[in-house]
Amino acid sequence: MKLRFAGTGDSAQVPCFGCDCPACQRARLLTCHRRGPCAGEIELDGELILIDAGRMDLAERCERQRPAAILLTHYHADHVQGLLHLRWGRGEAIPVYGPKDAQGCADLHKNPGILDFRPGLKPFRPLTLGGLTLTPLPLNHSKPTLGYAIEDGAQRIAWLCDTVGLPGATERFLSEWQPHGVVIDATHPDSSDTPRNHNNLAMALEIIERLDPARTWLTHISHELDASMMTGSSPLPVGVELAADGLEILV
Repeated sequence: MKLRFAGTGDSAQVPCFGCDCPACQRARLLTCHRRGPCAGEIELDGELILIDAGRMDLAERCERQRPAAILLTHYHADHVQGLLHLRWGRGEAIPVYGPKDAQGCADLHKNPGILDFRPGLKPFRPLTLGGLTLTPLPLNHSKPTLGYAIEDGAQRIAWLCDTVGLPGATERFLSEWQPHGVVIDATHPDSSDTPRNHNNLAMALEIIERLDPARTWLTHISHELDASMMTGSSPLPVGVELAADGLEILV
């Protein structure tokens, strides 16, 4: 199983429009430090499965390799806006799985085009896609939101974004499931106000300490967190790293 980080930023992205903080200045000069909307790609046995669809170049990406399915964590615009263009494509329908949300986003459900929406995934009820088993996990967010426990028969990785903390049932599941790797929301630096919808760095690290995976990648990163990390004042524990757009992991 190969995991690629298609995007690792929050809704403002990096660089953030109009901001001249050190992280945004660096990202304007060096494209390797830019962060697009948070999204992932899983490849296994020649099939591509997307996690979220917020990148505006999504249709171009899918032309290179048509996805077997798309998993949505939730329907905030920065996680689905790429579908607004992709849906008017041609060819076989693409299954799109996600949480039950009557409001969805814009008119995607009313005018799905080639997208075969299959909302209403049941928490903790596994879904099989090719050689993958995916278990939806409830998360704490302002819209109905799911994370995913992803297993290929040998390795286990948990995708936990967007969330502030973890619901008790989700953390208990993960403690028993014992993921080898965790991808987790770490949007804010510790100096920010009390988070409402996303973890700050300390909250993410506390969750990681309790779950004790071998490796962790922090994602949904704001320009404020990038700027804070540039100062060197918050070294990360061994096995924990900031994800980057385009980073590929062979799990």
